[in-house]
Amino acid sequence: MGAQREDSVWIRRFYPAPESRVRLICLPHAGGSASFFHPMSQTLSASADVLCVQYPGRQDRRQDPLIENIEEYADAIAAGLKPWLDLPVVFFGHSMGAVLAFEVTRRLEEADVEFSARTVFASGRRAPSRYRDENVHRRDDDGVVREMKLLSGTDSRILGNEEILRMAMPAIRGDYTAIETYRSVPGAALRSPITVLTGDKDPRTSLDEAEDWRSHTTGAFDIRVFPGGHFFLADHQREIMSLVAETLSGPRP
Repeated sequence: MGAQREDSVWIRRFYPAPESRVRLICLPHAGGSASFFHPMSQTLSASADVLCVQYPGRQDRRQDPLIENIEEYADAIAAGLKPWLDLPVVFFGHSMGAVLAFEVTRRLEEADVEFSARTVFASGRRAPSRYRDENVHRRDDDGVVREMKLLSGTDSRILGNEEILRMAMPAIRGDYTAIETYRSVPGAALRSPITVLTGDKDPRTSLDEAEDWRSHTTGAFDIRVFPGGHFFLADHQREIMSLVAETLSGPRP
């Protein structure tokens, strides 16, 4: 099992914590990489074994084939996580990562009637059943960059470097294609609890859309609203990490 774990192309484990009794699984936003969660991994390594999911087409997976479909993404990630499910898990997904956390958990629950995540943190994303007519993936490169600037989630050094931006653009566009064409299974709901985190000025998620996550779990539900836009978590790291740490230390439902 150890070899399978270490060979997984999907998992980055920046601060291994083999003595931990719980695992935190982090899934980044569209265009994001595992390193987005490096600060969270460092801070919470005393509380959990933190696994950060690395999508294809970026960083050390730059040559891997892109995925442009949430269903395919979720199938592959769920398969990659199976060797790591010997401990209770908490999921934390931001934006596209929130949808993937939901879909991966749904698959794991369907495959094992006894599986339940301690909590699924859905950050910066409207409920799976709430759709908008979005077409960022069909824009030219300049149009994609405008969207990224609007959401203020991309390092300005990357936006200012034409060569790096062009290298990253296929992966960014592929992720936008996946999330903008996603449609959830009607009535899809988890057994696992869901905690929603949202910014009160997020241009892509209203409070009403965030609260609709409630219909996607038969377990406990909570919502926390923070001042800020789509990447509100950058300004509230201490509070959010404290909330996650509290969940990591709690009893398994």
